[in-house]
Amino acid sequence: MTEASVIDEIKERLKDKVTRIDQPLSHRAFIYVEPEDVPEAVRVLFEDMKGRFATATGLDSRDYMEILYHFAFDKRGIVVTIKSRVAKPFPEIASISPIIPAAQWIEREMHDLLGIEFKGHPDLKRLILSDDWPEGVYPLRRDYSQRREPPGPGRIKPPGESASGGQGETADGTEK
Repeated sequence: MTEASVIDEIKERLKDKVTRIDQPLSHRAFIYVEPEDVPEAVRVLFEDMKGRFATATGLDSRDYMEILYHFAFDKRGIVVTIKSRVAKPFPEIASISPIIPAAQWIEREMHDLLGIEFKGHPDLKRLILSDDWPEGVYPLRRDYSQRREPPGPGRIKPPGESASGGQGETADGTEK
């Protein structure tokens, strides 16, 4: 089966759920669907067409969050990505983990770092950030201030700052 036939099969199976298709290279395609159609699109690519779920990624664009689900069709020589956009500031989308249990960790990662809520996820607890990381602060969002210091003991002190937060120590070890 050729790359074109993969795209034709996706169009046939998903019909009007596909809002746009981009194929910048013969072996790479992007299929756009509305958020409510993501579970069905994922099910079709994974269960019906036997695509290998490679990973999912999240992207903070200026006006929305974009979630990308990457599937490899190794024998057919093409990678197909399902793309969907969700509204900010409280992005949410159905979890694909009931269809692909291996997606649980990547959804937890996107939840931690971007604040995307995956409805129906069986265990959406922290994966990457420490337990004392402040709620509602997402380090991969555009609005995250890089000058904000992460909480906890892993913080690296800037030069000249003492452990107590002062302006460093004098030569004899006393704080300035």
